[in-house]
Amino acid sequence: MDDTTTAAPVFNPLSPEFIRDPYPYYRRLRDHDPLWPSPFGYRLASRHADIASILRDRRFGKSYAERMAKRYGEHAMEEEPAFRTMRVWMLNLDPPDHTRLRGLVVKAFTARRVEEMRPRIEAIVDETIDRIEARGTMDVISDFALRLPVTVICDMLGIPDEDRERFFDRSRDVDGGRLLDPVPMTRAELDAANERSEASMDYFRHLFALRRAEPGDDLTTQLVYAEEQGQKLSEEELVANINLLFGAGHETTVNLIGNGLLALHRNPDQLRLLRERPELGPNAVEELLRYDSSVQLTGRTAQQDVVVSGVEIKAGDGVLCLIGAGNRDPAVYDQPERLDITRTRIEPLSFGGGIHYCLGAQLARIEGEIAIATLLRRLPRLTLDNIEEPEWRPTFVLRGLKQLVAHW
Repeated sequence: MDDTTTAAPVFNPLSPEFIRDPYPYYRRLRDHDPLWPSPFGYRLASRHADIASILRDRRFGKSYAERMAKRYGEHAMEEEPAFRTMRVWMLNLDPPDHTRLRGLVVKAFTARRVEEMRPRIEAIVDETIDRIEARGTMDVISDFALRLPVTVICDMLGIPDEDRERFFDRSRDVDGGRLLDPVPMTRAELDAANERSEASMDYFRHLFALRRAEPGDDLTTQLVYAEEQGQKLSEEELVANINLLFGAGHETTVNLIGNGLLALHRNPDQLRLLRERPELGPNAVEELLRYDSSVQLTGRTAQQDVVVSGVEIKAGDGVLCLIGAGNRDPAVYDQPERLDITRTRIEPLSFGGGIHYCLGAQLARIEGEIAIATLLRRLPRLTLDNIEEPEWRPTFVLRGLKQLVAHW
């Protein structure tokens, strides 16, 4: 992006400079044109107020299949396994299909049920630290941050213990987030995504068959039961959305823990304050979600002509809501570029909004709070290596670290 605010922003979200630090680019977008009509065929919304409004506005929908067809061609929805799967994710659907599918799983994520999981989350974190403590070093991402949410979502889905290691091994595919990026994938990237999608779908078909034969106290069994009660669910919908729940159930938390620990170590005054006042943990998580969100954008398509902040958006036009930009909007937050775990009235956009607000938001918050607090308490000498130039995953929608080495 040009250094001036008068020139049109140059938006290349997969450039190394952008992946390393997108926030200066967001700031220039807000200053230059907060509803910028990009040359990619969609507008970029970068103000908190506009994003919050669009996410709640029923005149905007997902229109996933139409958006992907424009990007990859009509044939892609049938011929590419990854897109065939994602077109029936509840995340990518509009009502009534979204309402029907979300209604089947929402009870598993109520505040009461999630809070009841706290002892199990605490135990997983302690067991993980027990396993690595004597080593004196670890990769925060693969050795720690990943273990917690993957174990929790495996518990919720009833994935047998003997199958779980495969999920730890495959859950951080370097280019996995590219399926969600607005910049089209290369043929090689798409082939790899198709291969992963087919492998996942095969496994979850097996899991459904297992839970039909051996019911358990888990979400997969509940969905099998719902299917057998004739609630208008197809096998494709069920398997695809279990796959979605697994991915969404760990990705956000892994990045929250990794991005959060990096931010704290880059701001040692805030790290010291959190060590001294652990009761700030829940508020710190909200600030970390705001400061460097795991999810950087979400897309919507106008279902009819809509005017947003004086700008007309025509029916069929797409808008990318830049969550990371909205979270640092100076109209909402004083000194938004500053990490402040005592900040009040934090309203991060990090879990989306409206009917698509993240089902697992409270679970991710609790996991992040427990993981960070326990790590700081049990490993008080923990220090991160290479905090100035860490290696980020080369994706835009999902912002997370490839690796984060620590020692103590």
